[in-house]
Amino acid sequence: MSKLLIEVDDDALAEAQQLLGTSTKKDTVNAALVEVARRLKRVKALNGLAEMAEQGDFDSLLDKREYRR
Repeated sequence: MSKLLIEVDDDALAEAQQLLGTSTKKDTVNAALVEVARRLKRVKALNGLAEMAEQGDFDSLLDKREYRR
């Protein structure tokens, strides 16, 4: 772990603390960093799926003749 001395917006920290259910500033900042990283990974994955859909990669799934029986 890195030790940092930073200025943090108190209102934003309090709101994040409430939303994340954390009890300390340290836990809030660490949980927020993890949450942001996870969300951005999901957005990237969803964008990739959207690109695949635009290219027609899933079109065969819409054809009922292609369904497994």
